[in-house]
Amino acid sequence: MSQRDQDIYSSAPLRNLLAEETVALAPGLQRCSGPHALLISAAANDTPPVLPLLGNWTRLSVAARQYDGDVKARVDEPLPFIDDAFDLVLLRHALEVSATPQDMLEEASRVLAPGGVLALTGLHPLSAWLPWMMWRTRGHSPTMHSPLLLERWVRRRELDIERIERVGRLWPSSHAGIDATHAFGGGYLLIARKRRRMATPIRLKPKALPATVNVSLAPGARRNAAS
Repeated sequence: MSQRDQDIYSSAPLRNLLAEETVALAPGLQRCSGPHALLISAAANDTPPVLPLLGNWTRLSVAARQYDGDVKARVDEPLPFIDDAFDLVLLRHALEVSATPQDMLEEASRVLAPGGVLALTGLHPLSAWLPWMMWRTRGHSPTMHSPLLLERWVRRRELDIERIERVGRLWPSSHAGIDATHAFGGGYLLIARKRRRMATPIRLKPKALPATVNVSLAPGARRNAAS
């Protein structure tokens, strides 16, 4: 997808949808805590949600063949972060502009700490937004993924689904206002949690103990006197 096509995410209808997604995500993310969170967005200069229990945000935007933002990197290479680095990873429409969405999801899971939350948002393929996107991008619309497909991808990566729902308005609108959830909204959200690693029990080596000698005599027995 070209940079010109990705500018669609700065349009008023999609900015409104991003705002509606933020409102809809809030209840599921308010309890996220930890020192680090990661935002990867299709929109340049996207603003992460305000979450009081989270520390610092690292912000990346997907631009053509590279990530821009706090870190610059190629999108066809692993994310430049260590394993388990983030307590929350938020992908906002990032999978639909990625040439390798499953690889991006794999990397998001890798850098997510056990017990951490992965949140996804995107455009729903079965919505009134599809013809509008095709018209605005001259037939080069982002690849919209069904939440059912994403659910299968997510479950393969040791993540447990906590919430999936449609969000936003039925069709694109430039008028400001919030319609956070709608059964046929143009967007969707998915929230999942990474399973905590099971503690490996320590195998204890049995140690031989000396048998206790019972020095008391049975009833009626007499101890021989030493000669």
